[in-house]
Amino acid sequence: MQTIAPRRRIPRLWQLLLVLTAATGVFFAGAAPSSAHAALTGSDPKQGAVVDRAPDQVKLTFSEKVAMSDGSVRVLDPSGKRVDTDKTTDLGSNTYGVKLRAGLPDGTFTVAYQVVSADSHPVAGAYTFSIGAPSDTKVALPDQEAGGGLVGALYDIARYLSYAGFILLVGGAAFVLGCWPRGAGARPVQRLVTGGWVTLAASTLLLLLLRAPYTGSGKLADAFDMGKLGDVLNTKTGAALVSRLLLLAAAALFIAVLFGAYEKREDPKEKKDLTFGLAIGGTVVALGIAATWAMAEHASTGIQAGIAMPVDVLHLLAVATWLGGLASLLVALFRTTAVDASAVRRFSAVAFTSVVVLAATGTYQSWRQVGSWSALTGTSYGQLLLVKIGLVVVLVGVASVSRRWTGRIAAEAGGLAPEAAAAVVVEQRSKQTSRKPQKKAAAKPAMKPVTVPASGQDGDDPERSAQLARQQAAMDTAREKRIRDADPYRSGLRRSVLAEAGIAVVLLGVTTFLTTTEPGRTEEEAAKATSAAAAQRSGPLQLKIPFDTGGTDGKGTVQLDLDPGRTGSNTMHLYVKRPNGSAFDVPEVKVSLTNEAKDVGPLPVAPDHIATGHWSASGVQVPMAGTWKIAVTVRTSDIDQITVKKNAQIG
Repeated sequence: MQTIAPRRRIPRLWQLLLVLTAATGVFFAGAAPSSAHAALTGSDPKQGAVVDRAPDQVKLTFSEKVAMSDGSVRVLDPSGKRVDTDKTTDLGSNTYGVKLRAGLPDGTFTVAYQVVSADSHPVAGAYTFSIGAPSDTKVALPDQEAGGGLVGALYDIARYLSYAGFILLVGGAAFVLGCWPRGAGARPVQRLVTGGWVTLAASTLLLLLLRAPYTGSGKLADAFDMGKLGDVLNTKTGAALVSRLLLLAAAALFIAVLFGAYEKREDPKEKKDLTFGLAIGGTVVALGIAATWAMAEHASTGIQAGIAMPVDVLHLLAVATWLGGLASLLVALFRTTAVDASAVRRFSAVAFTSVVVLAATGTYQSWRQVGSWSALTGTSYGQLLLVKIGLVVVLVGVASVSRRWTGRIAAEAGGLAPEAAAAVVVEQRSKQTSRKPQKKAAAKPAMKPVTVPASGQDGDDPERSAQLARQQAAMDTAREKRIRDADPYRSGLRRSVLAEAGIAVVLLGVTTFLTTTEPGRTEEEAAKATSAAAAQRSGPLQLKIPFDTGGTDGKGTVQLDLDPGRTGSNTMHLYVKRPNGSAFDVPEVKVSLTNEAKDVGPLPVAPDHIATGHWSASGVQVPMAGTWKIAVTVRTSDIDQITVKKNAQIG
């Protein structure tokens, strides 16, 4: 009597994948929005500056080159009306300008910009400057950040699905050609690879349609604006997405041959030649599709771009070969009975090679995108990279368990076909069980085989024949499942591969977020450039504020000097002069500082009288950088007094 190992109750594959997808959704829900990939490091006029007369143009300087079209920079007057000419100019050195109209009034103007960084991500911001004197402004900027909202969420989902589709398409096809040629006839594997192609094609088309609102208005309706779609096609990212769609047409032909003519070839020489041709053609198509990411995202900008792009292509192919092959193996183990030990053993070697390539290319990419230990631990990109490295380590550890199960299967089955291997395992388990004393069990009648009568026999009843055929098919399926589940080694392999697939889903989510997060190296460089620009525009502050109390000798000008004009301790000097420029004393001068944006102040300053028309105060503390409202109160008599105010950028 043969003893069959007890079968574990295993949920259907779609239920398992649903759980993994839900786990990924939880990961996505807890993730923070991605940061921008270019920073505004300078401007002319400067942020918060008060200029005597209107400039001819506004200049913006960024930490890296950006894509800017007409309308990317808007200059709005205090009433919210546009006063720029809507034409932007590249002035070189990452500086861009927009001309202003003539005859601008005094008041506070708002400069709003939305551009696309060199690695395809939108960047937006705004600041103010004043002509003559600050004033109230009615400009209301949108709260939604660039690339956010519903359009941003849909774009990120499409980006994730495009990576997943690429992995299933390339990895699944490589698994069939390189590890399990018989898998070309397995329907579950066919559906997996075809599903990867459909997912990649649909997500690429969605990315192309969403590109205009993602980098522009943020309105979903703009996805169907053909004029804006035409503008997208003229960009680097648009060209990459269109190229991907064209390459997917070639990939469709590859799939048709792989699961059509290739499967039907019986002549060994013909099949070998076709395998070689498919391998060459598939590799070229896979390289081309991977290059559409490398040419438009992180690898295409920054240091050593010429080396980084081919390295990025190799990295993507290694990920796809490993994780896509893993998904194919998972489907084969759960949904077919034909996969044998040799196929698993070959995939184990392919996966090991992919991990080596992944480690080498990933190390280079990490150095290039991070560059320092401080960026690795102190930036969002570096922290996500540490999470990714940790997941890869765990994944490799689980993969080593799968390799041990593979070795046991190969050692015990001796490379036999799956059915024969399972029979060997069943026989060995039976012998082991027969040596143990067993309780006497009641004899059960043996199940008689069902025989389907040939046409014209048993009354030639088609309905009865169909019924018996269904019964026979059900019994055959049950027998195949018993054979498949009889081997505990194969059950262990299925569990370990399923664990690998679950970790891989989360790993893919982290990788997707890495592509939308500013690299640690550029984040640090942008911060240094911004600090340098701030230090350059910070310095001794000098304001001249006219006053008129209305009384006798009540007109004049207060000159306020603040040194060094930065956060921390400062020295303040006040000079009171008549309209003719001569110094004169007044009974009292007081000063206060208020930062309305941070709700700080008023901070009072009581200067001491030093000489005729001169007051001074030391140790004036400015707690933070920003726009401060400086209020100067001048009393020229017992009843004549006025408070004049002016905004200034400090720090």
